[in-house]
Amino acid sequence: MRCVTLSDFNISNFDALLAHDETAPAVEVVRTGFGQLHPCLLDPNASCWRQEPDAALVWTRPEAAVPAFRRRRSFEPVTTEELLEGVDAFVRQLMLLAGRVGTVLVPTWTLPPEERGLGLLDLRPDLGIADGLLRMNLRLAESLADQPGFYVLDAGRWVHAGGRMACNPKLWARAKIPFSNQVFQAAVVDVKAALRAVRGEAKKLVIVDLDNTLWGGVVGDDGWEGLQLGGHDPAGEAFVTFQHALKALTNRGILLGIVSKNTETVALEAITKHPEMVLRLEDFAGWQINWEDKARNVAALTEELNLGLQSVVFIDDNPFERARVREALPEVLVPEWPEDPLLYARTLQTLDVFDTATLTGEDRRRAEMYRAEQRRRTLKQSVQSLEDWLATLEMVVQVEPFNEANRARVVQLLNKTNQMNLRTRRLTDAELEAWVAEEGHVLRAFRVSDRFGEAGLTGILSLERRGDDVHLADFVLSCRVMGRQVEETMVAVAVQLARELGGARLVAEYLPTPKNKPCLEFWRRAGWVAEPTEPAEGEPVRFTWMLNEGYPVPSHISLILE
Repeated sequence: MRCVTLSDFNISNFDALLAHDETAPAVEVVRTGFGQLHPCLLDPNASCWRQEPDAALVWTRPEAAVPAFRRRRSFEPVTTEELLEGVDAFVRQLMLLAGRVGTVLVPTWTLPPEERGLGLLDLRPDLGIADGLLRMNLRLAESLADQPGFYVLDAGRWVHAGGRMACNPKLWARAKIPFSNQVFQAAVVDVKAALRAVRGEAKKLVIVDLDNTLWGGVVGDDGWEGLQLGGHDPAGEAFVTFQHALKALTNRGILLGIVSKNTETVALEAITKHPEMVLRLEDFAGWQINWEDKARNVAALTEELNLGLQSVVFIDDNPFERARVREALPEVLVPEWPEDPLLYARTLQTLDVFDTATLTGEDRRRAEMYRAEQRRRTLKQSVQSLEDWLATLEMVVQVEPFNEANRARVVQLLNKTNQMNLRTRRLTDAELEAWVAEEGHVLRAFRVSDRFGEAGLTGILSLERRGDDVHLADFVLSCRVMGRQVEETMVAVAVQLARELGGARLVAEYLPTPKNKPCLEFWRRAGWVAEPTEPAEGEPVRFTWMLNEGYPVPSHISLILE
């Protein structure tokens, strides 16, 4: 990714650390030079924008961004209203970046940790320096919260990581560098996590061991009654705290799974019967509890949940098992794990791989949706044919236009989905909004539900008119509902929308990626004309449908059009 760094101080040390950091994604830093903050903000033709950056970091000092704060810091009488007016003026300058770059990262304002301000009175409204800074940062965050592509980063944590020497006055006097390299290193970690988040690369599944990981002791030897969990024992309390931290991840849309060498009935009994268990069976999307190789079980569980190995974090107290999974499945993140269970929760909470650019209702209900999927699989095993199974699901597909209520989920789905994705087009919130606003462009979102529950917003369809042809710009469906003829339903809607756009022919161009072959297989059996009929490996394929022919909605699906 290419990132412009804009600041009102010498940011060259941070630039070097960001450019040479080995964690993904690799970043090419577009340097702007000392004193170029305002010229670059105000001039859309500045050289930094001609390089078409993916992101911009705008890092300022509070006294420079908001002149009234400089006076407050000198203990002059300055009202809160004056400070907030200064923040609003700064935000108006930031908004000039909308349309120039897809992602704008804005660190919060900080002060040197040793600065005491007014001491006892420093949080007094309309008086204290700390009070003013808190209100300024809150106004900044509130002002940018609804702006597509703008994100506020908590720079206070970076200064905290730098300790007493986070802000060295000698560095400022000699080189106009306000922060130590420890602060810049902490900032690089968060900036990299933010860039992964906007690319949709957050981890989706945490797989945990059981014995001495989720609880203390070996359940096969000690029985569930003898496990170290809860009570007044520090280690037992630590395991409970760790389980609370894992459960908190599920509220962010992270799935939990189990891979453990145990007898399944014995392990599940402990989960269901132990009174101190925070996590229950319904909190887990799946498990592989047996005496087989853990690497094989991690792969099997990931495949069962229809996820990629790059989406997985594996946690195990045993260094041998960690090494085995790390070697056999290099795409899986296997963090080093402390020996002391008192450090488990903190270690989990310091992982920087779960950040997402959005948090939707679908995310919060993801574990529930996967449990419903388990019930669907159980039903599927009990019926004679795929058609019989589909008929029993009582599926409903609801189609809705792109709007404020669904935009966060639409952007998330567009940028995260890989398998059923026709062109794998990635757009930021602002870029997608601009695309939809163009004449001849149409976007529809698809919600899917059945008698077991809601799968949520799982599909995106977008079209654009080009002369007599209408082209599918996006055809995206979550793997969660693949294979239930939602794909055919989306095609039927696409044909109807293309007719409304006045086209004579609908065109779907498949652009191959390493992960979207299931999409090609679907279009090959969809009944469209394909060119070429025998494509070479990795060659695009063009599918066409004449719009004087209808395309039926599968009979087992109830379609609701808004």
